Amino acid sequence: MSAAGLRRKSRAWTRRQLYSFFSSLGTLLNHRVGTLMTVLVLGIAMALPLGLYVTVKNLRAIDLQQNDWGTITVFLRSGMQQQEAAALADLINRDLRATVVTVSPVEGMEQFRAASGFGRALEMFDENPLPWVLLVTPASTEGGDLGAAVTELDGWLQQRDEVELVQVDFKWLQRLAGLLELGQAFVLLLTVLFSLAVIVVVSNTIRLDVASRAEEIQVLSLVGAGNGFIRQPFLYSGFWYGLLGALLSLLLFNLCLYYLRQPLERLLDAYGNTFVVQNLGMEGVLAILAAGGLLGLLGAWAAVHRYLRQLREHGTLGKL
Repeated sequence: MSAAGLRRKSRAWTRRQLYSFFSSLGTLLNHRVGTLMTVLVLGIAMALPLGLYVTVKNLRAIDLQQNDWGTITVFLRSGMQQQEAAALADLINRDLRATVVTVSPVEGMEQFRAASGFGRALEMFDENPLPWVLLVTPASTEGGDLGAAVTELDGWLQQRDEVELVQVDFKWLQRLAGLLELGQAFVLLLTVLFSLAVIVVVSNTIRLDVASRAEEIQVLSLVGAGNGFIRQPFLYSGFWYGLLGALLSLLLFNLCLYYLRQPLERLLDAYGNTFVVQNLGMEGVLAILAAGGLLGLLGAWAAVHRYLRQLREHGTLGKL
């Protein structure tokens, strides 16, 4: 075939694809009620795992740095002097390679006074009852296990005679990490299940559409139309269903996020408002739209392939 013939064939193929692409959208718009119901089901099915994914993503984005979460509070015995507290701090810093901040009884009282608001009540004490406090943070190691470092430090400090009490608030963080891992697995499971649900919904919708146009399909086959030509409009219809469902899921998700914005901001303000809620971003939006279109294509292909195979078995169509 000559170059001119190839160009004509390519242009004809492109025109046919564009015609099928937009005519399938027109077909959906001509059946507004049915299309709206199908897209609504798809949008809700996609919005649920999407919302859970963004929730887990935001929880994982909390800065779990060692300086914030790995600090051990060490209360020394009453009556210890500054030299003894400093000597223990140097020992921890040298032997365990940990960062130590000493808090004197005076500093501790001032911090407690500012945080509690019991200024007048505290003036009733004849002497400061607070002990020296050490804030011990494990040394940062690339790829190291913060939990193991905190556990090792805790065990070492518990054996020291100078130490009265060791306070470790790290177990809740380990529980949070476990819950996040469970949440991620749950999101993956829901994504798979709802993806299958999207495929089934689109497949059933396209199957009904194919059945309603059975006579048209048979006429096209009799005049020489191939199975690929017959499939085209239905595949594009499935793509539009999936794409519109993905768009609706994004809309529903953002509406829910907007509705929850004020109580969420109040909650963040209570914790210093240091965390910014992360949305999907442009890459995430494009991924959702692409996934919706792909799931719609798969559902449409499954329905049309099954129907054409049945017609072939009855001798109405040629081989697939």
